[in-house]
Amino acid sequence: MRRSIPAALLSVCAEISAARETHASLDNLFTYAGAPGDPPQGSKPAKALAWLRLCNKDPKVQPLDVLGKLIEGYMEEALEADNRWHESKLADRKRIAKLLAANELQYVKGGKIAGTLASPSRTLEEFIRERDVVAIDGEFNRALTNVESNPREAVSAASNILESLCKAYIEDEGLDMPSKQDLQPLWTVVRKDLGFDPSKVEDLDLQKILSGLISLVDGIGALRTHASSAHGAGKRSYKLEARHARLAVHAAHTATLFVLESWERKKGFGKRRSRAVNPTDSGNFGK
Repeated sequence: MRRSIPAALLSVCAEISAARETHASLDNLFTYAGAPGDPPQGSKPAKALAWLRLCNKDPKVQPLDVLGKLIEGYMEEALEADNRWHESKLADRKRIAKLLAANELQYVKGGKIAGTLASPSRTLEEFIRERDVVAIDGEFNRALTNVESNPREAVSAASNILESLCKAYIEDEGLDMPSKQDLQPLWTVVRKDLGFDPSKVEDLDLQKILSGLISLVDGIGALRTHASSAHGAGKRSYKLEARHARLAVHAAHTATLFVLESWERKKGFGKRRSRAVNPTDSGNFGK
């Protein structure tokens, strides 16, 4: 899906690149990023803005691909503390990130711009940082960057997200790792330890949601097996589209966040009382 660079991002990125670059380095940067045509005439800000607008107008160009490469150096440059010039660069980075988020976009390492996944509570990024589950972060980046261009790869990443989470949980909790380390056996160990058992939930509405969560994870693993690049297409050809892959990635995001929140709650209860805690009983599953 071709998406234009939002107007606010056009202005800010043109302003930042013009302030950071000389005329020569600006030309080189835009050429490297894949901007079409020759350098426009005018001052550096006028040139940068005109070139970015040309990216939006040229049907042969993917504007967000150009933007990703254009800001790659600005977003990934190592910055030192207590340095006024670097403080200015950090401020520029935050401006870009804020505008991307306002347009449901995010910068992904390697010069990529991808869509965001909304989170109803604490962000998944916070949990990943606190628990140092870097594999999950890497798989989410892979999923987001492949949703449009390679849906099969995105589905594979969605399953890997959950597999990485389950392995991290099993190792951290000192549980027995299943001999077969596909998603379904890993997920079975985790959900049983967390007490994700619909039969033990009295509220019928929550029981349905929990049953759906279990089926959702099983479905992601099955879709990966039958249709993703991880196992080949087999005899039956799955016509995966970006919307299917996006559904799998969003579902994996929701399941991952709920498991992490339940895991944190279990740890918290464990500090205050010694008895086993069922995250799905009244007071823990959301009541």
